Amino acid sequence: MIDHLTYHEKFTADEFEQQYNLRLGRPDYEETVIPGWISASESARATLNCKLDIRYAEGEKQKLDVFVCAEKNAPTLIYFHGGYWQRGDKSIYSFLAAPYNKAGINVVVAGYDLCPAVTLTQISRQAREAVAAVWQRADELQINRNAITVMGHSAGGHITEMMMATRWSDYASGLPDDLLKAGIPISPLSLLEPVRRTVGLNTGIRMDEAEAESQSPMINHPPVTNAPQLVVVGGAETAEFHRQSQMYYEAFRNNERKMEMYIVPDVDHFDELNVLSNPDSQFFMKTLGYIK
Repeated sequence: MIDHLTYHEKFTADEFEQQYNLRLGRPDYEETVIPGWISASESARATLNCKLDIRYAEGEKQKLDVFVCAEKNAPTLIYFHGGYWQRGDKSIYSFLAAPYNKAGINVVVAGYDLCPAVTLTQISRQAREAVAAVWQRADELQINRNAITVMGHSAGGHITEMMMATRWSDYASGLPDDLLKAGIPISPLSLLEPVRRTVGLNTGIRMDEAEAESQSPMINHPPVTNAPQLVVVGGAETAEFHRQSQMYYEAFRNNERKMEMYIVPDVDHFDELNVLSNPDSQFFMKTLGYIK
């Protein structure tokens, strides 16, 4: 059996870069991947019923984009984007709202401030502020507070796991412990020490050993809810990303907590989201089973 908490000691610095610095494997990232998402997101905002840049706290990027579907009392999906906590913007990911709105699901894409302007620890706090605000302001946002699922990709997958580890009644008065009805961490970063050792990434994050430990779901933030979780990874992703998903799934599934591991066939870290945005894909259909 792999000792996941020490397995990273087997890697050299160069091997860490190959496993975690995923842009190295996609030279078209800036020319094709991101522009494609931006274009699709512009179209989504132009055609969907949306309220943009709703501030939920004081940080520069602490805003919500809310996409409301046509169905009354529809479930709500909160999405946190990736970018290793230092890149990206909520506006890039509006395209994911389109298939979910069509399927009768409200979508909230949450923004958060980025490293190094804030710490990774502060990002987790901001994410909790976002989720709490969605629940508290549900009437204003015209969404259903009683059926909320949280989803995130990559760094957003880490945020998703941290939200599943939050005892909401302790976080703020009036919040129910069952605030989140399901979680969908996609290619999550469940153990942060390997990322800290990846120089090309951690230069921007500025995470030290103590923070890597304190903010790792695998060490200090297990789920505090038995709400079901769908843990996802792309079939063509690196071995370390498979391990990051697998270790979380193996550690926290039990008879009371339904957890499913799904491998999206033949896609890497980035094309995984393109598959998710296809309403005919098995990946998208699997997520519906957890959200509805």
